[in-house]
Amino acid sequence: MRLDKFLKISRLIKRRTVANEACDAGRVTVNGRQAKASAQVKEGDEIEILFGQKSVRVRVLDIRETTKKEEAKDLFEYLS
Repeated sequence: MRLDKFLKISRLIKRRTVANEACDAGRVTVNGRQAKASAQVKEGDEIEILFGQKSVRVRVLDIRETTKKEEAKDLFEYLS
């Protein structure tokens, strides 16, 4: 699955256009490497997103085409 789509479906970023902009600005890494919005994400990958001064690190647990709001948190786990 594309990185920008995963970020939207998992609700880590609310809109796909915002996810694209974050990737273009170099604020998203996958497994320690800067990633483009078109990068492929699979289970086990670690994603880090920089929101200003704060950074969020997660591990991908599941990939789904669609998900309900309540189930979105099951797609990833937060890392320290």
